[in-house]
Amino acid sequence: MDWPRALGGAAIEADFRSIPEDFVVEELAAPPVDDGGEHVYLQVRKRGANTNWVAQQLARAAGVRPGDIGFYGLKDRHAVTTQWFSVWLGQKSAPDWSQLNSDEIAILNVFRGPRKLRRGEHVGNRFVITLRNVRGDRDQAESVLERLGEGVPNYFGEQRFGREGGNLDLALRIAEDNVRVRRSDRAFAMSAARSWLFNQVLAERVRRDCWRQAMPGEPIEEPSGPLWGRGRNPAAAELATLESSVTDQWKGLCDWLEHCGLQQERRALLLRPDGYGFNWQGDNLELAFALPPGAFATAVLRELAVLANESGANIK
Repeated sequence: MDWPRALGGAAIEADFRSIPEDFVVEELAAPPVDDGGEHVYLQVRKRGANTNWVAQQLARAAGVRPGDIGFYGLKDRHAVTTQWFSVWLGQKSAPDWSQLNSDEIAILNVFRGPRKLRRGEHVGNRFVITLRNVRGDRDQAESVLERLGEGVPNYFGEQRFGREGGNLDLALRIAEDNVRVRRSDRAFAMSAARSWLFNQVLAERVRRDCWRQAMPGEPIEEPSGPLWGRGRNPAAAELATLESSVTDQWKGLCDWLEHCGLQQERRALLLRPDGYGFNWQGDNLELAFALPPGAFATAVLRELAVLANESGANIK
């Protein structure tokens, strides 16, 4: 999954996620307030815990089903993240949420609202990331750092494909061998397959140095790539030829995704970090930026550095 970089190649190596505080994420959202609403909104800061686990703790405390919990998106476990949850209580009294405060969970804000929070409805996410023990060419790194704010290829991160690419391998087995799996595993496989096809098309446009500019046949105003599904690919002319040259190599995955009921969609190729900045702290480097929903911070970091992920040894 070593897709081509667009800004000259990684200039440095660094340790990544040595401690949870090295990867700080703040969800950018403003859920609507409704004092008479049937849902309770909770702003939660979590450390070393995944989103679904926190949702389970909220459901248990409120005495409701897991399906009654909503949130805008999954956040990294190996991090310190702040995000919103909704809990459907109807007109029942709320529990003492402070009982959930622990090393992993801190309840920051609570109020009533009108509806369940849904995936992707937030504005985006703000990241503050510390890379430690930076090694390599500082001058080249400075050159890349100055350009990151202009935009990077909008690759799906490797985590989309599962540990060691397991979700993608599963997608290939389902598509080629009609393997039967649980619905939840099938959903992960579908997501991995769509992301893989998109990344392959984006990688080809990076190789041809045409990922920043719209090509003849672009179906929307900005450069975009396919999120595969049912229906005709809206790309035309030169762009259609390029995309077909890539996706035809993965015809089994394309056919399977079409039969899954997903519709053809498009995703922007260019990812522009908002509020971007960086700061050297000796041999460490801190980067700060905001991204829209569905974008991966690692798409920004990979243009600069080869990362040694230290999280496995430091998170219980």
